Amino acid sequence: MTTNDSPKRSIFFLSDRTGITAETLGATLLTQFDEGSFRQSTLPFVNTPDKARSTLAYMEHTGAASGMKPIVFSTTVSEEVREILREGDVVFLDLFDQFVPALEGALDTKSTHREGRAHGIADEDIYESRIDAMNFALTHDDGVGENGYRKAQVILVAPSRCGKTPVCIYLAMQHGVYAANYPLTEEDLERRTLPPALAEHKDKLYGLWIDAERLHQIRSERRKGSQYAALPQVSYELRQAESLYKRHGLSYSETTNKSIEEIATMIMQDKNIRRRSF
Repeated sequence: MTTNDSPKRSIFFLSDRTGITAETLGATLLTQFDEGSFRQSTLPFVNTPDKARSTLAYMEHTGAASGMKPIVFSTTVSEEVREILREGDVVFLDLFDQFVPALEGALDTKSTHREGRAHGIADEDIYESRIDAMNFALTHDDGVGENGYRKAQVILVAPSRCGKTPVCIYLAMQHGVYAANYPLTEEDLERRTLPPALAEHKDKLYGLWIDAERLHQIRSERRKGSQYAALPQVSYELRQAESLYKRHGLSYSETTNKSIEEIATMIMQDKNIRRRSF
């Protein structure tokens, strides 16, 4: 355990491209430890020997200042760059070193050692489809563009500020899913029936539900002291929303302590939506 005054160990996610892969894999491993004891940074585009040397000098400096060797998660392809980093006064964990040799043995062939394949545009058509999904999510956000619901793969429904928009954006960006969302208004909830715009798309609907105290906090950050943010109002809307989900047999999830990634995965599993291969 560390206190607020204790030095934190520096963690670096380093790559010859964006650093997204190193950050994702490294951060996942770090969840098994006390993440409060780390100071995490991403260092992208370390793709030449000169950049490797200057980056290494910076990382070693942070280690000397804290008295603890930095831990480096790397997805750098260049052997020349990796060799420079291996020689530094850091704990160097190269993800390609760990897995590529085993894959070469299993496949009985050598890897191509090409940079930036994980987040480049490998297929123009697939990339364009992801952009289309993003545009769809933005065009059909917050109940707008109801005429386009026929194209939607899923339509998220919930009272205001329950997290519909960020989940839709994530589904589009990461999975190429055509996701729309519709805010359940107080009028919708009082009618106790599905809004007309949603009734014919019932099989695509998925409800979100969060704890009343949490929604009260979220709305108060936007409109503090308003009826909209009042705890009794929030509690009423959530009760009515859950009742609506159950009455019409809609799938829904309690998402208070779940990440966007978890929520998106649950939705895709429930709606049998397959991730596009990017």
